[in-house]
Amino acid sequence: MNIKLNTTISRRQMIKAGSLSLAAAGLGSMNVFSMSRGKKIPIGVQLYSVRDDCKKDFPGVLEAIAEMGYDGVEFAGYHDRSAKEIRKMLDDNGLKACGTHTAMNTLEGDNFQKTVDFNKEIGNIYLIVPWLDEKEHKTKQAWLARAAQFNELDEKARDQNMRVGYHNHMFEFTPIDGELPWDIFFGNTNKSVIMQFDTGNALHGGGNPLPFLKKYPGRAVTVHVKEYSATNPKALVGEGDINWKELFEVCETIGGTEWYIVEQEQYPYPPLESIDRCLKNLRSMGK
Repeated sequence: MNIKLNTTISRRQMIKAGSLSLAAAGLGSMNVFSMSRGKKIPIGVQLYSVRDDCKKDFPGVLEAIAEMGYDGVEFAGYHDRSAKEIRKMLDDNGLKACGTHTAMNTLEGDNFQKTVDFNKEIGNIYLIVPWLDEKEHKTKQAWLARAAQFNELDEKARDQNMRVGYHNHMFEFTPIDGELPWDIFFGNTNKSVIMQFDTGNALHGGGNPLPFLKKYPGRAVTVHVKEYSATNPKALVGEGDINWKELFEVCETIGGTEWYIVEQEQYPYPPLESIDRCLKNLRSMGK
């Protein structure tokens, strides 16, 4: 399957040329993004958005994403590829790993070190739990116990220069005895536990992103940029009800945001075209 986008000069050629220029300038392995921190936040895409395409042609999808102009990808599975193979595909396309959605059990017991080692090899430092079973989190005590577990994982991860975090869906914004699970959890976890806020999911659950981003400053290290529309479930980023200008301002001043990550789960166009259009819309907003 030929997914590659047509360009006059490929992104790969540009990246290789740019790398040579940086080396010549004596910048070595300095993180280019760190030089623009607070000025321009890189944009990645959650690969769950194009999961069916990844099953058919994983290398082709990564190449297409690079050609679109994305800076990185967040993983939701590895499609039977080794860490070494994935790292090579990322490097060949000039992409960074901006996160991994990894199930809770992959961070427990002996699985923890295996998960850390795999992610170190692909160049990812963000270990994000994408979902917790709502049936197991019906009480405040259950959320407090989970927060304590995340604090332990956070300390273990930081010892290895890694970070752990949690990604919301909708039920975290339904009160339990007058308190929101989101507040119970993040009000009782270390400040270094990442609050990966999914804007669309939160709004579907009745949670306005802005108050939470302000309430937990510095913790929205990676943000899922997902549109919400009361009338169009297939709305692309920038085509719905979210006030992106205000949200980006909060992320870039007090949010501590290091990555914007596009996620599109319903499609007005084929998935690859949909995420391409999302990125173009973000660029038109100055991102």
